[in-house]
Amino acid sequence: MRPLLGLLLVLVLPLCSVSPARADGAELFSQHCAGCHLNGGNIIRRGKNLRLTALERQGLASPEAIAAIARKGVGQMSGYGTVLGDAGVEQVADWVWQQAQLGWPKAS
Repeated sequence: MRPLLGLLLVLVLPLCSVSPARADGAELFSQHCAGCHLNGGNIIRRGKNLRLTALERQGLASPEAIAAIARKGVGQMSGYGTVLGDAGVEQVADWVWQQAQLGWPKAS
């Protein structure tokens, strides 16, 4: 009976929640960042958005620099390193960098 229960948990638990290790950067951004950074903006401080020109002006023009901010936070923004884990932080940073280079296109 126990092996069957274990197998059932292995099959069902991944469907119940999205872990940072299994999610992609867009999904993690949507879950943890878009509340303040919708479409690369910033609802709290307009100049501190995620658009390429703002990232360059702030010295954050690389996935590594974005990951450092996502991990530890800065100013009013808390860090998300504990929530996302290292892999999640890297996925979000890579996705944000890609979107910034594309001009934050709207999803259709």
